[in-house]
Amino acid sequence: MNSNSLVSISDISKEEILQLLRQASYFEANPNQKILDGKMVATLFFEPSTRTRLSFETAVNRLGGRVVGFSDASTTSSSKGETLKDTIKMVSNYVDLIIMRHYLEGAARYATEVTETPIINAGDGANQHPSQTMLDLYSIYKTQGKLNNLTITMVGDLKYGRTVHSLLMAMQYFNPTFNFVACRELRMPAEYRKFCLEHGIQYNEYTEFSPEVINESDILYMTRVQRERFTDIMEYEKVKNLYTLNAAMLDNSKPNLRVLHPLPRVNEISQDVDNSPKAYYFEQAKNGLFARQAIICRALGIQVPEIEQPLTSSNV
Repeated sequence: MNSNSLVSISDISKEEILQLLRQASYFEANPNQKILDGKMVATLFFEPSTRTRLSFETAVNRLGGRVVGFSDASTTSSSKGETLKDTIKMVSNYVDLIIMRHYLEGAARYATEVTETPIINAGDGANQHPSQTMLDLYSIYKTQGKLNNLTITMVGDLKYGRTVHSLLMAMQYFNPTFNFVACRELRMPAEYRKFCLEHGIQYNEYTEFSPEVINESDILYMTRVQRERFTDIMEYEKVKNLYTLNAAMLDNSKPNLRVLHPLPRVNEISQDVDNSPKAYYFEQAKNGLFARQAIICRALGIQVPEIEQPLTSSNV
């Protein structure tokens, strides 16, 4: 495995996380560079994506690199029966970096075992989504001015939501309190609840999306119930609209509360929330460009300046 690969947020330390956040801040101020001149990057998306794929490709282009790849696996040799191993080894002949999304958990980790080309996991099934976590952390820091001692409420699909799994693991360094709001069928998996216990992370579980839970939150992290993760469509229909946020529900929330969402949304955030100053999900998506520029440079071993700001172990 190339040591610069990023498969899980647990692959990097607290100091590396903070360094990437400082570099994201640098790229926000200086998004157009030529530091990837001559570099080729493959984006292999075996599963549909809009924001993640486009932000990664934009990041490469703004840094002066070039992109090859696919966004529809049905148009590739995998539709003819080519194995993932053979696809990865073949693509590795052409590029300096592979950015990969796959519908199977563990696919990105497996890819690192068959190539020396660095791999960035752009989402593998319901498992991990580390680049989303970096932009989530950057968004939290920008809106709260800190990462420490925050109450983060995660709502909706906590069973299959890889973004909440990655964010939970990253927040282990910052003394969070989590509220998990989900129905029994979509509750946070046992392995992540165990992770909280093992790392001294306080959490509460609720099935009701109550005003009390909203009003104590600093971050409200909404998620979509993912139809594509369900094998039984009737089970999806039963839970898809259980938790919906509307503007009136924010009336008594903290002034600093911000609503995040990895997007796309369906019914879980009403359109009237868009006009609230507490809505931050579109800005959150924009932050993905800067976070992914930093991640790409790390994967390629390229040194990046860091904006001087209070993002250190002692004061986040």
